[in-house]
Amino acid sequence: MSVEGRMIVVAGATSAAGVAVVEALLAGGAQVVATGRSAEGLVPLAAAGAQTEVSDATELADMTALADRLGAVDAVIPLVGGWRGGGGLAGQSDEDFAALLPSLQALRATSRAFDRLLQASDAGRFAIVSSTAVERPLAGGANYAAMKSAGEAWARAVAHGFAKAARDAEVPLRAASVIYRAKGPLDPNALAHAVVALWDRGAAELNDQVVTLR
Repeated sequence: MSVEGRMIVVAGATSAAGVAVVEALLAGGAQVVATGRSAEGLVPLAAAGAQTEVSDATELADMTALADRLGAVDAVIPLVGGWRGGGGLAGQSDEDFAALLPSLQALRATSRAFDRLLQASDAGRFAIVSSTAVERPLAGGANYAAMKSAGEAWARAVAHGFAKAARDAEVPLRAASVIYRAKGPLDPNALAHAVVALWDRGAAELNDQVVTLR
């Protein structure tokens, strides 16, 4: 298997990481649908050759409508994120927590909206970006680590859903949910390389795996 010819949705694709992932997927021969809330922010992705959709990755209705329009999808990569922190435990403000919440909301919305299509693919993939901060949370990054931990729990639940559906249907596992952990600031190129390689291994080997980006 390879990424060539795959239909891949990169949700929240206007960040540096999103641009790197989209460009790498296009270079590998994939068809890419890049979403973002700003038409202006999507212009460089359209210029690179991606199909662009002004759509909010945190909204289930938006993602469900997109899934219905596309009809067939091989992978979904939600990249809504960011970092807020500092100030020790007392500095973990409600405002920072609220600013980080969209990353989890995007995981929930995209995974639910595209679940049926990913399971219908012969090699469906769902991949999220987390952080090694979940292994050793610091007081000044408690909000961030908590959000990433919740995201990992959700992605692992997606993995369980894939495995259970295949088991119940008595068919081979074809879809996989993968967690990528960044050590320190996210390297867009490392993430892009990892996403392109999602089809280098079968779903049974990949599903519910945690991979630290190098």
